[in-house]
Formats: sequence, structure tokens, C-alpha cells
Amino acid sequence: MDRKKFLKTCGMGLIGLPFASALLTSCESIYYATSSIKNNSLIVPLSEFEIVKKNTTTYRTFVLVKTSREDFPICLYKTGNNEYTAALMKCTHRGCELNVGGGIYSCPCHGSEFDTKGGVLEGPADQDLKTYKTSIQNENIYIELS
Repeated sequence: MDRKKFLKTCGMGLIGLPFASALLTSCESIYYATSSIKNNSLIVPLSEFEIVKKNTTTYRTFVLVKTSREDFPICLYKTGNNEYTAALMKCTHRGCELNVGGGIYSCPCHGSEFDTKGGVLEGPADQDLKTYKTSIQNENIYIELS
């Protein structure tokens, strides 16, 4: 292969890689859960993770929750059986709203990546995401906002 053809092939591969990655990680749709606020806690019914279609129930991996107390949504992520994490969808690098999918939070502005517990996986961000304590009571998930 000559140099020109090699560079062209590599360039096309680099251009196509982000698109292929986006297609593979965006299989789960974004869902905004209903919630309420009581005693400084955001309350999300566990049923918000259910998807019922034709007598079949499947479960979402995450839901987004909007609150008037924050400018960005909070992602409530199911990490295990009755285990949930909650993180503010604001990148700690420059404040862009994060995308969620493929088991990570990613920043569309500068490429920072975070795990589902809010920890930095890849920079330029060097601080973890703002996270919230979660608990389960009476078929509801409570996110402590303080």
C-alpha cells in the first residue's frame, strides 16, 4: 500500500470511529423519570425503571431526573440488585451536560469520561462528579439532595 492510500484509509477510520462508538453505546433510550421532593430528598418510584410491553417487563439501567434545585439532570443508575447511584450530569472540567450510555458518563465537549459512581476515568476532567446518597424505602428510591 502506498503512503497516500494508507493515510486516506487511516483518516477514514478515525472519522468513522466516533460515529460507530456512538451507535453502539446509544442503544438504551433516555428516559426522564417522574419524581417528587420531600424533606430535602428526591423520591423516585422503583417502577420508573420498568418497561412493560405486551405483557413483558424489562428494566432500564438508568433514568434521568430533573429537579428545580439543579441546572442539570441527575442520573439515577442501577448498579446492582437494589443498588443505585446518583450523579449530577455536569462535567467537572468545563460544566457541559454529560451523555450517559454504555456504562459511562461522557462529555461531548472535551471527551472526559466518568464511571457510573461518578469517578473520573479519562480527562481532561480531574475531579469526580457531584454524587448523592441513595436509599430504598417502600418501593421508592430516595436521593438526598443536601
